[in-house]
Amino acid sequence: MLIGIVGETHRGETRVAATPATVVQLVRLGYEVVVEPGAGVRSSFPDGAYVEAGARVGDPLAADVVLGVNALTPERLDELKPGATVMGVMSPALDPALVEELAKRPITALALDAVPRISRAQSLDVLSSMANIAGYRAVVEAAHTFGRFFTGQVTAAGKVPPAKVLVCGAGVAGLAAIGAAGSLGAVVYATDPRPEVADQVRSLGGEYLSVEADDTGEEQVSATGYAKEMSQDYNARAARLYSERIAEMDIVITTAQIPGRPAPTLITAEMVASMRSGSVIVDMAASTGGNVEGTVKDQAAVTAGGVTILGYTDLPGRLPAQASQLYGTNLVNLVKLMTPGKDGRLVLDFDDVVQRSMTVVRDGELTWPPPPVQVSAAAAPAAAPVSSGAKPNTARTRPPLSTRRRYTGVGCGAAVLFLGAALSPSALLGHLTVFALAIVIGYYVIGQVHHALHTPLMSVTNAISGIIVVGALLQIGHAGTPNGGVVTALSALAILLASVNIVGGFAVTRRMLSMFSRS
Repeated sequence: MLIGIVGETHRGETRVAATPATVVQLVRLGYEVVVEPGAGVRSSFPDGAYVEAGARVGDPLAADVVLGVNALTPERLDELKPGATVMGVMSPALDPALVEELAKRPITALALDAVPRISRAQSLDVLSSMANIAGYRAVVEAAHTFGRFFTGQVTAAGKVPPAKVLVCGAGVAGLAAIGAAGSLGAVVYATDPRPEVADQVRSLGGEYLSVEADDTGEEQVSATGYAKEMSQDYNARAARLYSERIAEMDIVITTAQIPGRPAPTLITAEMVASMRSGSVIVDMAASTGGNVEGTVKDQAAVTAGGVTILGYTDLPGRLPAQASQLYGTNLVNLVKLMTPGKDGRLVLDFDDVVQRSMTVVRDGELTWPPPPVQVSAAAAPAAAPVSSGAKPNTARTRPPLSTRRRYTGVGCGAAVLFLGAALSPSALLGHLTVFALAIVIGYYVIGQVHHALHTPLMSVTNAISGIIVVGALLQIGHAGTPNGGVVTALSALAILLASVNIVGGFAVTRRMLSMFSRS
């Protein structure tokens, strides 16, 4: 089968659906590839590079499979051959007119922006790939407009404070923005309806600002895995947080979007007016209405107070070479999925939830919207009612210890410790004190370490176990002394358990390190 790579006709679009590197992968799958003349010029990929990669230059609309970045215009759709398959970003939930145009023709259309948010489909997720680039580029555009240092400096001419950056939304784009702003030396803050992203924000050097919790138990993620529209109560509490913190910020980057819906308004005109002159706001949701009052799509608007609001919608396209490479890789992964025989023949499997969710039209038959896909981020289903003949589950979750019971337990333990110390010989008292202090220190040191770092702690426990083995070897030869048999037995047990811990620790550490080694 023949795959065609079209040149983009949308104004300002610099990306291309395939690069010379991805063309090589398509050819390996058994396809022939034809590229429209000049399709990759704006991404710095000349026609000659495609020819060297195994493609030829010609008419892509005569191909069996047509790959593009944006949806084809009605005029170009008319040029497709009957039975052709077209793939690209189509926004079917926001553009019903396009869906109608596709359904008028005997073609198959797959929307790359309709990939379900499940683990198996991550390699096809164009939205995440482009959001990652857009988040980084948003910081670059903000820094250019801001015109001042992001990092703090102390010089002979005076002290320069670091810029303060607020990122609204810690999804893929938000995390990319946090990392980029932090690497430039800014003090970064971030908000998000999902409290579980706090660790991700902190891992990138940002500070997570949480919205006041309520007692409604409101879910922050929809059943599709994407963000959902929040309640008025949550929006009111979030607005209070923004009102309190936004005046001190130099840069604000907003990323909140809801697939198939207009973007929610996060920053009001009053909040913008409270910012200092020279501050910059990058509204990454400008393409769907914007998160900021005063955003002008594809333009930089300056308020009366001197605040610049950037409403650029082509942020990924401002890094065209990398954006095209990532987009092209997403397309290659989709073609691989639809080429099970690796024989250059595209097969649409409607039993595959990924392919079904992306299909807008199949052979001229409208298949949009697809059936909903339940993802892991969705709320757990309600428990089924217990039938009359079934035994109810009587297991109960152990309630947390109350403060009184906790202090009572600590007091009892302390009493036993002091009693043992009072009755112990003076030679044992020093060892008992060291043992008690080791328990306290171990609890507060290891107990406060994040779970993700428990495996690296194996090296520390191996060192401790080695000390135990050495000490036990020194004690195991006292069989002829009083209580020598007990000492020998305890020493042998200590050597056995510590050796098991050492061997297991090295085995786990070796397995962890092998995950990062190249094959």
